[in-house]
Amino acid sequence: MESTGKFAIYPSLRDRLIVLSGGASGIGEAIVEAFAMQQSRVAFLDIQDTAAEALISRIQSSGFPVPVYYHCDLTDVAAIQATMQMILERFKAVDVLVNNAGNDTRHKIEEVTSDFWDKAMAENLKHQFFLAQAVIPPMKKVGRGSIINTSSISWIIPSVGIPVYVTAKAAIVGMTRTLAHELGANGIRVNCVMPGAILTERQKQLWFTETYKAEILASQALKRMILPEEVARLVLFLAADDSSAITNQSYVIDGGWV
Repeated sequence: MESTGKFAIYPSLRDRLIVLSGGASGIGEAIVEAFAMQQSRVAFLDIQDTAAEALISRIQSSGFPVPVYYHCDLTDVAAIQATMQMILERFKAVDVLVNNAGNDTRHKIEEVTSDFWDKAMAENLKHQFFLAQAVIPPMKKVGRGSIINTSSISWIIPSVGIPVYVTAKAAIVGMTRTLAHELGANGIRVNCVMPGAILTERQKQLWFTETYKAEILASQALKRMILPEEVARLVLFLAADDSSAITNQSYVIDGGWV
């Protein structure tokens, strides 16, 4: 875990409950760590039990508040609803929801079947709506909350070789905007984060060849790779009261690609 000495501490995040999807690895892992360093309480959902346990152990050994892990298949709406019910029974409230989970498995147009479409939408879009639906009632009860959805610059570039993923990521921006207007009167803010090419372990193992990294750097204004913890710091700001007047917005973090 990186030191907090160089970066902002947000007093408003202390002891607040953060619910995050896909928190065991990648960008989600960095977000869980970032909130722990803010002394937030974190409940995260994933299916990667071993990775989740390792993350919890690392945070615990660093002396920060220990997050709570819930094994949850985010493609199963009933499982999402049951898990959120457990979280609400335990913690009574949700201050921040970070819809982070996604799956950018490459695919070709001609290979897409109806089942693949449904699976990709469930992994990248559907769960974001139903997690938001679950946290809205407790947020309305207290008259505040922050929902942060994760999209991507993939639909702006636009990326090729992942058409269903790109479609889902574009839809998340539309969902963000309509929820922001639906919920603003209740003091609930809804914003979106749109990462570019982020140097996660998954990306390094599956896609980031030297040729692809060269293409990324040629496209970016900043000639270096963007790290998961840099995305996490943007999420912290949108979760904190420092951004209390900001809603309905989508923030690109891509080193100046778009």
